[in-house]
Amino acid sequence: MANELILAVDDEANILDLLSFNLEASGYRVVTATTGEDALVVCTHERPAMVLLDIMLPGIDGMEVCRRLKGTPATADIPIIMLTAKGDEVDKILGLELGADDYITKPFSVRELIARV
Repeated sequence: MANELILAVDDEANILDLLSFNLEASGYRVVTATTGEDALVVCTHERPAMVLLDIMLPGIDGMEVCRRLKGTPATADIPIIMLTAKGDEVDKILGLELGADDYITKPFSVRELIARV
């Protein structure tokens, strides 16, 4: 999957910098978004190979972004990894039930994340 485009969505610049640096070092191209609205636009126009999605975003939250992406035929097949501080079992189950393909809680291991990607 190297050289594929990955969308990283988080409202924290340091997390986006960390993700971008490590994914690019692993051979991926990265585009970022800081809001749910921006993530939906990027997915529509760029068609990333995967989305790394935080839940707690300004405006449309990550759960709603996931629901919309998985509910739209043009984007339903894009794999989504939730990458979030919300580690309660109910949050994990909800994210997976909405269509997320994986769920990783912060703080996270960069090496584990790259392996899951």
